[in-house]
Amino acid sequence: MNIIKIMPCLDMKDGRVVKGIHFVNIKDAGDPVENAALYQKEGADELAMLDIAATVENRKTRLEWVKNVSSVINIPLTVGGGISSLEDIELVLKVGADKVSMNSAAVKNPDLIREAAKTFGSDRITIAIDGRRNKEMPSGFELVVFGGTKPVGKDAIAWARQCQDLGAGVILPTSMDGDGTQAGYDLEFTRAISDAVNLPVVASGGAGKLEHFYEAVIKGGAQILLAASVFHYRILSIRQVKEYLQNKGLKVNL
Repeated sequence: MNIIKIMPCLDMKDGRVVKGIHFVNIKDAGDPVENAALYQKEGADELAMLDIAATVENRKTRLEWVKNVSSVINIPLTVGGGISSLEDIELVLKVGADKVSMNSAAVKNPDLIREAAKTFGSDRITIAIDGRRNKEMPSGFELVVFGGTKPVGKDAIAWARQCQDLGAGVILPTSMDGDGTQAGYDLEFTRAISDAVNLPVVASGGAGKLEHFYEAVIKGGAQILLAASVFHYRILSIRQVKEYLQNKGLKVNL
């Protein structure tokens, strides 16, 4: 049985952690450095930091934010948002990230995944896949890019398979239908991805209570559980989530 990992996510805008619902209605959720230090202390296995406005504002990830956050933690840090070239990846890794997450740029240029995996190693390349329900797609899920604003007309599950073939190391699916709602992960979407690939899959979007984390593993097939609102607003602690999962028979690092 795999060890299940907990990954808080810092969605970044204007130097602050923010959180929205369905990628909109953005509210402030604290200081990134304070949150990062707290989450490591609470037992987070990894940390994600996503510059949510970088692609939409057509700019690069702010390296200063990465530097500040990485200086207070020693758990793996995955950074995403506005990363669209090998040079971008190199810069982000240089200032303290351990992995990068790409989305829109990889959809636009799939070869970037192959080149990045070859240059930096597959384990450093996470592909984020934003999807939404669309009955016209073979799997029922359509790929969406540009911070969830632009549907691509491409099947999200077929894209996950392609990403694996190109050398991605981790797949991070987020359901547009579930993001920020705290109503539970989109288990159907997560399971469709985890069934399609042999890579670690990160459950993302919608965690609101303890049961949701367990369901993401048992029903969704996820190995890494990403959450934001429940941790930022101190609804749950990472320790609480881990103890709950352990009591349910899952392996975690306490």
